[in-house]
Amino acid sequence: MSHSFIQSVIEGDEFYTKVNKNNPAVESSGWTIVLMDRASRFIWEMSCGKKDKALFETAIEQLAELIEKTEDLTLVTDGERRYGKILFEICHELLRTGKVGRPRKTLKKGVIVRVKNKGSQAHKKGRKKPKYQTTCPVHPETSNNILDNETHANHVEANNSAMRRKCSAYRRKTNTYAKSETALQRILNVHWVIHNYVITHFTTKKVPAVSLGLIEEGLNVETLFSIQYV
Repeated sequence: MSHSFIQSVIEGDEFYTKVNKNNPAVESSGWTIVLMDRASRFIWEMSCGKKDKALFETAIEQLAELIEKTEDLTLVTDGERRYGKILFEICHELLRTGKVGRPRKTLKKGVIVRVKNKGSQAHKKGRKKPKYQTTCPVHPETSNNILDNETHANHVEANNSAMRRKCSAYRRKTNTYAKSETALQRILNVHWVIHNYVITHFTTKKVPAVSLGLIEEGLNVETLFSIQYV
């Protein structure tokens, strides 16, 4: 996608299902990471696997490509700090001020990562942590213009809840979970195409790809099957 974007707010969240056997959540390879554009509801990344560094790197690499085409990008997550840490490893720059010493590493100009602190601290004494915080050093020329009430992942969480209703592999009370990680990813790929390019989102009243400006009008299933893959 060769489009350039002026400003973008990306919500990140993850949810899981069983794969092959009824293993504990920690051992499941059905963890799914979703990165969604808040304004258009376009899903940039939807990949599954074990909840380890490799899975987060796969998602963040896609986000790093988006950063190259965006002047102002904000990533908000609901408590998972690995998004910001891995993004900082992949997408950072050295801040050269002319002073003696090693240059300090910061996120690229225009990039912000904000996370919600999980857990209540009402019963604890002493200094309390802020409800929302930036987990990575921010470039001094980056304006942190996102408000606390805008720091949430409500839209992508709603999408994940809808996935549990629409996709039988994610339903909690049945044994129709995927038989392999490859099969689960194939289901996610189909959902990614249908969600982004075919179905009109009920809140924006537009197909997400149309709302984002990637295509002029939504596609239909017949058009999808007629597209030749090279």
